[in-house]
Amino acid sequence: MDQDIRLKRLRFRAWHRGTREADLMIGGFFDTHAASWTPEQLDWFERLLEEQDVDIMGWAIGSLPCPPEWEGEMMQVMRRVDFVTIP
Repeated sequence: MDQDIRLKRLRFRAWHRGTREADLMIGGFFDTHAASWTPEQLDWFERLLEEQDVDIMGWAIGSLPCPPEWEGEMMQVMRRVDFVTIP
């Protein structure tokens, strides 16, 4: 798949999660960081989007233990709330 098309699809999926809170957290994370991601980091994010919003948000805010497959640099960055802006 063309990289530009992949990024557009991922951005859409990141911003259309089902709740405004998830849209802001996941979509904001994507918008802030995706341009600098490696192909492996894009793969990680694409797999993460298959998870439930409540789980992703719980792992990111620390209210749920994060499974080992999601723990790492990307999740640590997601845990920072400095990328979330309220439009």
